[in-house]
Amino acid sequence: MQIGVNVPNFGPGTNPDNLARWAKTVEGLGFDLLMVSDHVAITPDVARQYPAPFYEPVTTLAWLTGITTRVKLGTTVLIAPYRHPLLVARMAANLQQLSGGRLILGVGVGWAKEEFEALGVPFERRGALTDELLRTLRTAWENDADYGCGQIPIWIGGNSDAAIRRAVRLGTPWHPLRFTMPWFEEALERLKGISAELDRPVPDLAPRIYLRITEKPIDHPDRRAGEGTLEQILEDIEGLRLAGAQTLLLDPYHGDPDETLRPEAAWQALATVAAHRV
Repeated sequence: MQIGVNVPNFGPGTNPDNLARWAKTVEGLGFDLLMVSDHVAITPDVARQYPAPFYEPVTTLAWLTGITTRVKLGTTVLIAPYRHPLLVARMAANLQQLSGGRLILGVGVGWAKEEFEALGVPFERRGALTDELLRTLRTAWENDADYGCGQIPIWIGGNSDAAIRRAVRLGTPWHPLRFTMPWFEEALERLKGISAELDRPVPDLAPRIYLRITEKPIDHPDRRAGEGTLEQILEDIEGLRLAGAQTLLLDPYHGDPDETLRPEAAWQALATVAAHRV
């Protein structure tokens, strides 16, 4: 199983120097993938969780291609309705070429109503707009004379049944985000059921989990995967691997924007996990 890191590209500590340090740390620790998030207009609903400055993901990843050499680069997740599908097709194709084929495009429908309003995008059509983008990407990338990138790997992000259906329908990995293990086990059964209903193969799994190491075990039933003692976290990782996850993304951001000013704590947690990889 490949393991990657969701790098904060937002908050008061985010700047070119820290992003470069993040990239060198992730690659230096031997992780397989570096991914960043997406927002365009930092409206109040976005700022409560992901405050400014917010570095646009495609621009940021394009810059990081020159800082990294091995690690794959991706989005977790690019919000599909925010950009014209042909613009996304062009940006992704160029980034795939500039990175030497290292791009993974995680895509989601979005959730921030105020941001949708600021961008003039109808919130109630976000599912249909996401489907339109995905169809356009695959069609555009068939034109090798123009885009020259082949079919870039796509992940479908989101925890809803609609996201599961989209992943099954398109045959792309499902990318659920920050969950408890009991929830994941139940969702996996829904995934298998929907696959059988649509007569499609069960898609690959590429979950994103929390990363917070504690000294004492967390016994609360709402404990999120990736949270607790190192032993609990390693057990979660192994459980996800046995469930069929081929790629796993660790998210070391705990929700306090000031964490971005002190990334060393997150790097230490990542180093601890890296040291115990099998």
